Amino acid sequence: MKKLFSAILFITVAMSFSSCGYNSMVKLDEDTKAKWGAVQSQYQRRADLIPNLVATVKGVANFEKSTLIEVTEARAKATSIQVDPDKLTPENVQKFQQAQGQLSTALGRLLVASENYPTLRANDNFTALQGQLEGTENRISVARMDFNTSVQAYNSKLRTFPNNLTAKMFGFTPKGYFEAEANAQSAPKVQF
Repeated sequence: MKKLFSAILFITVAMSFSSCGYNSMVKLDEDTKAKWGAVQSQYQRRADLIPNLVATVKGVANFEKSTLIEVTEARAKATSIQVDPDKLTPENVQKFQQAQGQLSTALGRLLVASENYPTLRANDNFTALQGQLEGTENRISVARMDFNTSVQAYNSKLRTFPNNLTAKMFGFTPKGYFEAEANAQSAPKVQF
C-alpha cells in the first residue's frame, strides 16, 4: 500500500510540474508566433511602400532602369517567401531573412543612387517616402529584436529541467533566431 501511495504521489507531483511547464510553454510559443507576426507586418509595410517609392522616382528623375528593376524584383521575391509561425525552424527563418536582405541591398542602392539626382532629392514626395522607409527599417529592427527576445525566453524554457521533459513529451521544439547576414559586420562604403 505504501508503494502504491508513493507511486500515485510521484505521478501527481510530476503531472502538476508538467502541466505548469506545459501551460507556460504554450504561452511562450504563442508569444513567439505573435512576435513573428509583427516582424512580417513590418516587412509587409516596407513592401507596400516600395511601389510608391519607385513610382515617385520614375516620375521625378530619368533614373537607371536596372536599379528600379532590381528593387521591383527583390520586392517580389521577398514577398513571395512566407514562413508559417508553426514552422519557425532556423532554416525557414534563414530563407526568409535572405530574401529580405536582398531587398534591403537593392533599396540601399536606390537610396545611394538618388544622391546623384538633385531634382529627386529636392522632391517632397521622395523625401517623405524616404523618411517612411527609414522609419519602417527601424520598426523592422525593433520587431526582430522583440522576436529574438521571445525566442530566447521560449527556447530557455524548453531547455530547463523539468520543462525539457515536458517539451519532449508534448513535441515542443526550439525556434530559430533572426541572425545578422554574413557581411553585416562590414560597414557599408559610402561615397559622395
